[in-house]
Amino acid sequence: MEFFTIINFVLTVTGLVTGLIISKLLEKTSITKSFENAKKEAQNILKSASIEGENIKKDKIFQAKEKFLELKSEHEKHILNREKNLTDVQKRIKDKESQVSNELSINKKNNQSLNDKISSFDKKLELLDKKSDQVNKLHKEQVEKLEKLSSMSASEAKKELVQSLKEEAKTEALELTQNIIEDAKLSARQEAKKIVISTIQRVGTEEAIDNCVSVFNIESDDVKGRIIGREGRNIRALEAATGVEIIVDDTPEAIILSCFDPVRREVARLSMHKLVTDGRIHPARIEEVVAKTEKQITQEIIEVGKRTVIDLGIHGLHPELIKTVGRMKYRSSYGQNLLQHSREVANLCGIMASELGLNPKIAKRAGLLHDIGKVPDAESELPHALLGMEWAEKYGEKKDVCNAIGAHHDEIEMKTLFAPIVQVCDAISGARPGARRQVLDSYIQRLKDLEDIAFGFSGVQKAYAIQAGRELRVMVESGKVNDTKAAELSFSISQKIQNDMTYPGQVKVTVIRETRAVNVAK
Repeated sequence: MEFFTIINFVLTVTGLVTGLIISKLLEKTSITKSFENAKKEAQNILKSASIEGENIKKDKIFQAKEKFLELKSEHEKHILNREKNLTDVQKRIKDKESQVSNELSINKKNNQSLNDKISSFDKKLELLDKKSDQVNKLHKEQVEKLEKLSSMSASEAKKELVQSLKEEAKTEALELTQNIIEDAKLSARQEAKKIVISTIQRVGTEEAIDNCVSVFNIESDDVKGRIIGREGRNIRALEAATGVEIIVDDTPEAIILSCFDPVRREVARLSMHKLVTDGRIHPARIEEVVAKTEKQITQEIIEVGKRTVIDLGIHGLHPELIKTVGRMKYRSSYGQNLLQHSREVANLCGIMASELGLNPKIAKRAGLLHDIGKVPDAESELPHALLGMEWAEKYGEKKDVCNAIGAHHDEIEMKTLFAPIVQVCDAISGARPGARRQVLDSYIQRLKDLEDIAFGFSGVQKAYAIQAGRELRVMVESGKVNDTKAAELSFSISQKIQNDMTYPGQVKVTVIRETRAVNVAK
């Protein structure tokens, strides 16, 4: 039993030892395997790290190359720009050099010509000095001879001669002045009539054409036949109803209406427009349309007059005067509408009267009515100022207004301060540039005549008619005309214009004498 026990113990111990040995061996093998695995992992990590390092290295090298190429291109661009700027600068320098060389050559030529001129002038001056010396010697000899012949010295002779010339000039001037005044008194009225008649002859035809003719435009020439009618019945009916001469000629798409009365012309024009638009043109229809048109024009005239009076703030005006004011719309003077002219004069009169401390309403009233005599219902031999004054008195206007109307063209004596105000404002309205129309040919001819009169005098270099013919500027040669002669020339030209020409207003003559001394600083 004990033997088996010992054997069991020995076996147990042996098993334990063997188990320990086996466990140790197993542990050793697991450690070895884990070490190998760790070694393999370390190798893998190193390998991947080396691969990644190579990739990073390649990227950095690529980036460095790109940066280098970029910097290289920028550097090349900079160098190209610098080269371009250098070429431009070189080109400009060459251009400047060529320009400077050209200027130098021109200056050399100019200097040469100046030197030549200076030398020629020096020679001429020498000759002039010699001649002046000779003249002075001859003058002295002549003076000595004269002093020997007479017992007087040269200064005494001069004084006596000047005194005698003064007395003779005074006597002749007085006689001439007296004769001129007497002749002027005798011939002034006759000359004035001649001037008026010649003016009428020159501008009468043009004014008649401008103020007495209206043109009625038509769409086609077929309408002309309808207006004439069978055997001329329609046109005769129109002329009889309106009192207007109707001229149908070869003028394309136009019919001419001729009459001294602008209201009649307007009635005829509107009637023809209605007839042509309607299409029914026969004598009975013509009489009907003309009657309606006359009523329409009359009502329009009254409305225009009322509106004008209201706009100007004028009250209590007689209905006949209001109608007369409305008729001004169809009347013109020198191409200026009479109603517009009267409104301008009224406004100007109101402003002037207010500045002078007078009643502006009375001034406006006088300014509006000052030309009512130009639109008479019947012909009159009186001037328009006196005719307008009679109408104003007839329809109950105050004495101040009537006197201003009658005296604005100096037809009667001015008795109130309103009269010169109306006269001045009338002149202002008519004299402003563009207010009144003149025929272009006569206007150009008048400017040319003004300049030709100036060129007719000696010493005149240039002449310019300016300010619509209201001023003449004359340039004279300073060597031929001195200051005293310039004043005499201005007076002579103004007298020549006054005697030889007809013109509205005044003509200012300005003579300009100029001397210039020019030198060049080098």
